[in-house]
Amino acid sequence: MRAYNLTFIDNEDLFNHVKETIEKYRFKINLKEFNKNLIDPIKLTFDAKIYGKSIEEIIESESIRQMDKSNSNNIGYFQQNIFKYIFHKDRKQTNWSVPKQGFDIVNEVDKIYVEMKNKHNTMNSSSSQKTFMRMQSKLLEDRANRCYLVEVIAKNSQNIAWKISLDGESTYHENIRRVSIDKFYEIVTGEKEAFKQLVEALPKVIDDVLDKIEQNGIDNSVFKELKEIDENILKSLYLLSFKKYEGFETFNI
Repeated sequence: MRAYNLTFIDNEDLFNHVKETIEKYRFKINLKEFNKNLIDPIKLTFDAKIYGKSIEEIIESESIRQMDKSNSNNIGYFQQNIFKYIFHKDRKQTNWSVPKQGFDIVNEVDKIYVEMKNKHNTMNSSSSQKTFMRMQSKLLEDRANRCYLVEVIAKNSQNIAWKISLDGESTYHENIRRVSIDKFYEIVTGEKEAFKQLVEALPKVIDDVLDKIEQNGIDNSVFKELKEIDENILKSLYLLSFKKYEGFETFNI
């Protein structure tokens, strides 16, 4: 195994964690999965005409979009669970864990409790307030506890008190922090540029994993199953959604 030259995670742990993430990726989609949330054939017709694409190209794009939505959750798995293997540069063991419920990441030794979000704008006002109040409750258990809202894609590199509006009043506590992912990696590892170093190493690790595992590309049976309904794929899309509607027993397009 090649050396990735990171001082805060073992080569083998990084390789295996990337491998687990890739193996969770979605490579297959069928017609039932494609239509799980009820495809709108009228929108697909507009998309094809307006963007100058064939209906086959639009269906392919929609298939990839749906798989990509699932894969976004896998990246969340990668971002969160990697902390089970990361250690401080001065220590060779991790104090971090990923509980099955409750906070996303926990360090019971240093009394740090983390809620992780991919983007700074993914929480609405209600969920922000619930998260903040849960962190407040954690501080009431022990004044030494610290709670972090960690954002992978934040507006700025930051480690600041999280200010929020509760019952119309601005509220904050110095032990409830809003932290960008680079600053969180610095806290965890003691390395100021640890996150940058991980990101730089990541393409090499992915290449090494892909060299070791068998990956046969995307298996998309949507076209085949649509053609079993009718050779005209656009017609098949409409029948998939509207076949029980009045007049569609003689529908033609």
